[in-house]
Amino acid sequence: MSLVELRVTNLGIISELQLVLGDGFTTITGETGAGKTLLVEAVALLLGARADATLVRAGADEARVEARFVDGDSDEGAGVDASNEFVLARVVAAGGRSRAYIDGNLATVGELAARGRTLVDLHGQWEQQSLLAPAEQRHLLDAFAGTAAEKPRAALRSALGDVSAIDARLASLGGDTRSRAREIDLLRFQITDIDETGITADEEAELDAKITLLGDADELRRVLADAHAALEGAASDATGQAVAALETFPTPLADVVARGRGVQAELSELVHDLRLRHDSIQADPEQLAEAVARRQRLRELRRKYGETLADVLAYADESRARLEELVGHDELVGELEQQRADARAGADKAARKLRAARTAAAPGLAAAVTEHLHELALGAATFDIVLDDAPLSEDGIDAVTFVLAPNPGEPPRPLAKAASGGELSRTMLAIRVVLSQAPPTLVFDEVDAGLGGEAGVAVGRALATLGQSHQVLCVTHLAQVAATADAQLHVSKHEVQGRTEAQVELLLDDARVHEVARMLGGAGSSASAQAHARELLSGDGPPRDGTKRRRPRGTVARATRDGS
Repeated sequence: MSLVELRVTNLGIISELQLVLGDGFTTITGETGAGKTLLVEAVALLLGARADATLVRAGADEARVEARFVDGDSDEGAGVDASNEFVLARVVAAGGRSRAYIDGNLATVGELAARGRTLVDLHGQWEQQSLLAPAEQRHLLDAFAGTAAEKPRAALRSALGDVSAIDARLASLGGDTRSRAREIDLLRFQITDIDETGITADEEAELDAKITLLGDADELRRVLADAHAALEGAASDATGQAVAALETFPTPLADVVARGRGVQAELSELVHDLRLRHDSIQADPEQLAEAVARRQRLRELRRKYGETLADVLAYADESRARLEELVGHDELVGELEQQRADARAGADKAARKLRAARTAAAPGLAAAVTEHLHELALGAATFDIVLDDAPLSEDGIDAVTFVLAPNPGEPPRPLAKAASGGELSRTMLAIRVVLSQAPPTLVFDEVDAGLGGEAGVAVGRALATLGQSHQVLCVTHLAQVAATADAQLHVSKHEVQGRTEAQVELLLDDARVHEVARMLGGAGSSASAQAHARELLSGDGPPRDGTKRRRPRGTVARATRDGS
């Protein structure tokens, strides 16, 4: 999943800007104050940063940032499946309030941040980064340990899940003797209440039909008698006369004769049934009262135990199961407590194995990160990992803390407190290079602050290495870093219709040489500065496992002015 398009509107000196980005490593360069940091702040808004009304361009009602992410090939025209892309957006009103959107749907800022942080990790100086969170540091150590940590961690979480399930079961049984006795009595009463009634699931419908019949017995007998009289007399005689007349021509009228005889037989049977039905219905006030009372009883059961009689029967079954648990409480509690003890012992064992895996992996990770720090102009820095005791949880019994001693003679301190902004960024870069465990897009804001020479080249190489597995965007003032990138974007500001406006362009060929020369401190057009810039940009650049620098795909950036 890559960030393929970033659109920024009315943010600071940015009027309207659209960036179409490729994979790999892209640098963003330009003079101080040109607006480079605004691009970083735009990304930060998508990650839940506080909405600051001062960021809204003067005269505008609101600032808007939108980012489109695509899973797969981000080449234009490559036929990306729309189901594999989505859009994050943040709107900041001039009054200070903000709105967040995910795929065009209104969302909370927290929801936007949660989604955004799975896709983008922002490394700005003094920014609170995901790598500073203790949980993330523990996760990264486990990732470095590999299967040695993965298996016991899975066993630990499974065992603790069993403990939680058993605890819930024990809590449901009830531990208070009096409460348990009261519940037993209540369940016995309810079960007896239902069982003694002797209900069936469809009984109520049958009662409704019976009550209707008994309640209207006299009227039903009258209706049946009238119908019987009408059909037995004139109707039967008329049907018989019609059949007799048709039978005078039996051959040509054979079909209608047969039908007439059928009607005559059906009519005779109907007359007989009407008589039987009339005689079977008797007004019986006593049966009616019994049926009405029985229906009322069923309704009382439904009011107490379920919406339908089927629900009432199900409640009785559940109550019997619960009663059995409570009656055998002591025995069942003993069994569950033994199961809980076994599960807890399994969790303790898995936690100790997980600690052993972390203890074994920590020195290797610390050494690898320290080595990269030395390459990144922190030659005297020492990186280490401290494991302290913590209460048992699904993450084990370890509190994992990354510590750094940036200078000789200084004690190691937690990473968030030990480093300056630049040191912190380079430490995070070193960790990222070692682990390559990160969201798909990484944004670095002046990770090379205060560096130059070979240290800058080392930072560039580290970022280029990350660019092979992640999409990397870096704001930089250092030519050595800019020269290692797959693509370079240049931010500049201009006066447009009396307003200052930031613009971005993709630098290619001579334009890129000119910008790198400017960053080297030359006049940009001087022969020596351009020669040095071409030297930095020539060939494959810093070693990257034998692969050549990717060329940017098509238009990588374009800016739109007001009204255009």
